Amino acid sequence: MADLKERDGSGSGFGSGSGSGVGRGFVLPHGRSRLVDGLRTYRLIAWMWIRSTMAYRASFAMTLLGNFAGTALDFVTILLMFSRVDELGGYSLGQVAFLYGLSSAAFGLTDLTLGSMDRLGKRVRDGTLDTLLVRPAPVLAQVAADRFALRRLGRLTQGLLVLGYALTVVDIAWTPVKVLLMPVMLVSGAAIFGSVFVAGGAFQFVAQDASQVQNSFTYGGTTLLQYPPTVFAKELVRGVTFVLPLAFVNWLPALYVLGLPYPLDLPAWTAFLSPLVAVACCALAGLAWRAGLRSYRSTGS
Repeated sequence: MADLKERDGSGSGFGSGSGSGVGRGFVLPHGRSRLVDGLRTYRLIAWMWIRSTMAYRASFAMTLLGNFAGTALDFVTILLMFSRVDELGGYSLGQVAFLYGLSSAAFGLTDLTLGSMDRLGKRVRDGTLDTLLVRPAPVLAQVAADRFALRRLGRLTQGLLVLGYALTVVDIAWTPVKVLLMPVMLVSGAAIFGSVFVAGGAFQFVAQDASQVQNSFTYGGTTLLQYPPTVFAKELVRGVTFVLPLAFVNWLPALYVLGLPYPLDLPAWTAFLSPLVAVACCALAGLAWRAGLRSYRSTGS
């Protein structure tokens, strides 16, 4: 990151702001956008951690296998349920596997890229966040890439395998629209989960010890979406549809692909709103992050 430098005309490496506004007046090198600069920063930090991980290949292989096996137990639980029943909430094993695979794959992609966000509260408490603020690189990219864990590929791989199994056993009346909707679901679902990760990180600026609150919406959210919406109370289904729109990760678009009705009797076109919902969620999460970062006060240590 030698070429990531700040230019404020004073040679001090800081902008004209003071106090908690570390980094104000930041000028991006060569006129590059903050997004491009953040992605490059993320790539450099993540690659550093990947190289560190691959220095111990046997350890990496064991942790990857352990992560894969640990997440696979969730689907084993579903298999045990179907060893006693033929349907769960009116859904067959293949249909539940379809929901499970989509939710796990989308969340696995987000967990791989943003899984370190839940460590932000610890950085706020012990003051190590200050070291990120004085670096000429976007703080969000630094926090997200911190301790990048390649072992999280186990969750993503397991989700894709279950999704592949579901596609082989479920009879779906494929159309070009449904085929296109499959990758859109995965990308949009990952973006929605990502916005929850970032918003949760922003909340930790205030709460400082709220990683478990954040996990209840991230890890808890993906567990919720692995099961059919028909097994939950309608109040909960409304909450994850209109308040925290996790239903757009897989429930709404997946039920359109499967040709099944949604419990709230929403029009069919809502199945195609996942990209718009993802963009809105990311925008709101970005605003929350900026507000949280501006409210941060250094520990002084």
